[in-house]
Amino acid sequence: MYKGFEELLVWRKSMDLVKEVITIVQTTFSKFHPLADQITRSAISIPSNIAEGCERGSNPDFIRFLYMSRGSCAELRTQLELLKSYTKEEKFPHIDKLILESQEVSKMIYGLIKSLKA
Repeated sequence: MYKGFEELLVWRKSMDLVKEVITIVQTTFSKFHPLADQITRSAISIPSNIAEGCERGSNPDFIRFLYMSRGSCAELRTQLELLKSYTKEEKFPHIDKLILESQEVSKMIYGLIKSLKA
């Protein structure tokens, strides 16, 4: 068993995803772009919910927060897809990579949920 959320691979991968998202948003968009803040907030929500759920101390609470984290992954992918449909690929070349990474994190979260339910 793990000692804390910092040891969870899924938490570390979601933190890497947040760092990538923030870097790209800061270097690509005006802070006033309508999706910039929302994309950043949904990305930050992924590891935050993993951490909060883990610290709640019960599997049912942890699972509930993991589902919220998966929801944030879906929200992030939706916003990235929306962004992709309204921007030229050369303006935001890493969008497909971010979408794939968020899908991978979502699958990892689901795997953790299954293991906690077992």
